[in-house]
Amino acid sequence: MIYRKLQIKYGVDLPASTKIGPGFKIEHLSGIVVNPDVVIGKNCNIYNGVTIGKEKRGVREGCPTIADKVWIGANAVVVGSIQIGSDVLIAPGAYVNFDVPSHSIVLGNPAKIVAKENATEKYIKYTI
Repeated sequence: MIYRKLQIKYGVDLPASTKIGPGFKIEHLSGIVVNPDVVIGKNCNIYNGVTIGKEKRGVREGCPTIADKVWIGANAVVVGSIQIGSDVLIAPGAYVNFDVPSHSIVLGNPAKIVAKENATEKYIKYTI
């Protein structure tokens, strides 16, 4: 009952069973949904409206595994049994349902990898 009350108050559905590394930061509250089977690494940031969820059938059935230093912009969707590498920036509004290598910038709907560089430099400022 307490979980449901806080979920409604803050607009964040983030179950306690979700595996999250240290340094996780929610930049803006509201509209965030994370499946309990998702794994999130260290020093990741997510913004409002983000959905990190499960694909229930098909080749990518399951939930994402997100490595360290990943920045996910507002209203982005990350779904399926996929791997998101370290130092990845997922732009606002992106729909990601494929593996993303480390040091990538992903944007669009459908998403595309547009660059490979120090993607989260100046986005993730504080690391643990």
